[in-house]
Amino acid sequence: MLSDSLYALRKRLAVPYTSIQLSLLGLIGGIVAACLIVLFRLSIEGIQSAFKPGGAFADISPYLIPSLPILAAILIAVFADFTGFKHYRLGIPFVLHRVKAHYGHMPLWNSVNQFVGGILALASGFSVGREGPSVHIGASGASWLGHWLRLPHNAVRTLTACGIAAGISASFNTPLAAVIFVMEVVLREYKIHVFIPVMLASAAGSIITQSVFGQHAEFAYLSVFSLPANHFPLLIALGVLLGGAAFIFNTNLMRVIRTFRHVSMFPRLIIAGVFTAFIGYFVPEALGDGTSAINQAMLSPTDTQMIIILLISKVLLTWCALGLGIPGGIIGPIFGLGVLLGLIVANLVLYLDPNTELMSTYGVLGMAGLMASSLHAPLAALVAVMELTSTPEAITPAIIVITSAYVTSAQVLKNRSIFLQQLNYQELTYQTTPVFNVLSRIGVLAEMNTHFKIIEYRSEQDVRYHLNQLEHNELLIVSIVHDLGVDYSLAQMENSVGDSQKIKYTPVQTINTRSTLAHVYQVLEDQKEGATLISSISGEKVVGVVSWEQLQTILLNRNAIG
Repeated sequence: MLSDSLYALRKRLAVPYTSIQLSLLGLIGGIVAACLIVLFRLSIEGIQSAFKPGGAFADISPYLIPSLPILAAILIAVFADFTGFKHYRLGIPFVLHRVKAHYGHMPLWNSVNQFVGGILALASGFSVGREGPSVHIGASGASWLGHWLRLPHNAVRTLTACGIAAGISASFNTPLAAVIFVMEVVLREYKIHVFIPVMLASAAGSIITQSVFGQHAEFAYLSVFSLPANHFPLLIALGVLLGGAAFIFNTNLMRVIRTFRHVSMFPRLIIAGVFTAFIGYFVPEALGDGTSAINQAMLSPTDTQMIIILLISKVLLTWCALGLGIPGGIIGPIFGLGVLLGLIVANLVLYLDPNTELMSTYGVLGMAGLMASSLHAPLAALVAVMELTSTPEAITPAIIVITSAYVTSAQVLKNRSIFLQQLNYQELTYQTTPVFNVLSRIGVLAEMNTHFKIIEYRSEQDVRYHLNQLEHNELLIVSIVHDLGVDYSLAQMENSVGDSQKIKYTPVQTINTRSTLAHVYQVLEDQKEGATLISSISGEKVVGVVSWEQLQTILLNRNAIG
């Protein structure tokens, strides 16, 4: 009874349409992901409470600060070596690759390394963000749910997207920005059957994090005021500056990564720990994900010298940590750097408008512009800023800054998303063909032909007899048993002139019911004929057939060929 219910569920999820089943699974996946993120955040706070009672790295004893990142780097390297990892492929770029190339299936120990390494990196003050581990951990939790239920791969990918949204939402309490980030950066497409469960998962992440950490926006203390129209040309200039800064930031981060590509993981992590300890000793406010730098800058927003020192220290620490492989995210530091750049411009604006109340507004706009131009995620940046500050007044000026920053970065300076640059460097697949995109959304359970016969080959006459007995759309599979196993072929009458038609045998491969039509296409693409057998998950029996002709019909109906 249970097996029949699971089979019916899997068959329903193989279809790329909105359903109650998919929505509920997305919600459950979001809850699983959010609980993992809450555990992740509580672990970080628990460790930090032992040495950071004041809540800031600047409050720690200056003699303790240098030891934290070095010790954390050693522990990260030891744990990675213990689990058999010689190099790290973690965070958002790796998740992008797994979603595009592997339907969101996440390796277990890779995710465990992200969980442990992320806790150590963030607790010890490395300049990395928590959104990278949150995306990775959230994706893993939801994808494991799909794997446990043995769902079709297309459904697992949707669950992974739900886990990513819940992870971001639980990490920053930004449910709408989480949904937009998944659609704009991860999936890079908007499909309603994915949109609904992702929204539910994101809402679950927000509710769970609010119940544990309280209802407050991450940067609600950054006041945003409406800007008069005479500031709009200045906002365009700010956007151009941020677009250039994004180009410099991305280019130099990749330069650090390439410079140390031949250095093994352990010495790279130790170098990152020593460098962070050195800078952190003199500028402890630059440690962490960016929050400490923002807090310090907002205490004295007119102290340009201090802000410049913070900016230089923060960007160096970020290049070092991320470039040398510390497991963490990039968005947190980008937020900090964006606010610092915005405040520097705001200090120049003071010569034209002495209203100091507008300084935090420029800081918020700097955050939005740098995120949009570095990650190529303008809509996610816009929504994130609005949610993080709880101020809709930021929308119009943010649009101006984001637009000018993005155009400057992407078109003028040819800057690419830092995630895509990292994927290219690591030679990880993230681009797929339109045909693959269409077929990967459909599970074989949804389209397989269940009208078929399997006979053991006895003679040509016997095969011809069974072919003549086939009903409309019924297929004949011939099995040949030998010492090494069983080979299957699709038997068809050839179109030929004359009374006698020859029988054509096309070898067929077998895939299981979790596969998508994209798997079938990959099997049949070279020969462009024949069929693929669909077996049960256990492989004990054949339950269906998908032919090349079926694929062509599906693609034509969905306008994928042209």
